[in-house]
Amino acid sequence: MPSTVTEMAISLWKNLLQTTKERLLQQRRMSLYNGAHGYEEELIKKKLQQFAGGSINLSKEDNGIGILTLNNPKLMNAFTGTMMLELQERVTELENWKDGKGLIIYGAGNTFCSGSDLNAVKAISNSQDGMNMCMFMQNTLTRLMRLPLISVALVQGKAVGGGAELTTACDFRLMTPGSEIRFVHKHMGLVPGWGGAARLVGIVGSGAALRLLSGAARLDPESALRLGLSEETLSSSDETGALEEARAWLSGYTEGPASVIRAVKEVVTAGRELPVEAALRREKDVFGTVWGGPANLQALVRRPKHK
Repeated sequence: MPSTVTEMAISLWKNLLQTTKERLLQQRRMSLYNGAHGYEEELIKKKLQQFAGGSINLSKEDNGIGILTLNNPKLMNAFTGTMMLELQERVTELENWKDGKGLIIYGAGNTFCSGSDLNAVKAISNSQDGMNMCMFMQNTLTRLMRLPLISVALVQGKAVGGGAELTTACDFRLMTPGSEIRFVHKHMGLVPGWGGAARLVGIVGSGAALRLLSGAARLDPESALRLGLSEETLSSSDETGALEEARAWLSGYTEGPASVIRAVKEVVTAGRELPVEAALRREKDVFGTVWGGPANLQALVRRPKHK
């Protein structure tokens, strides 16, 4: 039992802090869809499991930056059924990575992602299966977007269809010379189904999003930069060089304690997704996790000057 009033206050504060952190984690993992929406997650998982190939690999570096690699270069890193399942698993792993600060997503073999493997798409072409796959991927990519990590899509080669949608689930996009982003859904008789349309509107605005979706235009690095879809065009075209450039770019935003970087991402996510009153309450909760924390106390001792 705490022996002093101070120790009791500290104990209560720690309990409140832990409760707040657990609540924030639960909110990030919250599913968009459930049985009330006709969503049958276990059923679609079993069907996706039948279409194997490729992999989603994750490495976590000591500097708090994770590297998520789409690895199916024979099919331009198209998502097979098992890759969709693995993406969900990797997102869960990232949600549990307490020391993480940043994330780079890229494709093996100098190309980003060509969307869905058409063999899997054809096999689950009935309406109910299609809707379940749509809800499954929307859930996964929404959780990816809500991670308290600053995320970057490193676009090499082509990011088309579902690959273009995946880039919009990241906070930023970096492109290499000769790469392109293209929403080709119209040519497939479709609209985006992984949340890409809604996210694209948030990034470039409704007018530009309508032009990109209805025109199915190829966006080269210069056009993407002009629209605000890309942050920067890298100088390297090869995989190793581009990845190093992306690491260096991201490190400019992930420098500092993980608790602070993650808190910054949390409050921005709240401001983007929630009505203002709810966003303010969420900001208050996140503020409470860093106020009086080690980084805050060290800064008070250092008395940094902001030039």
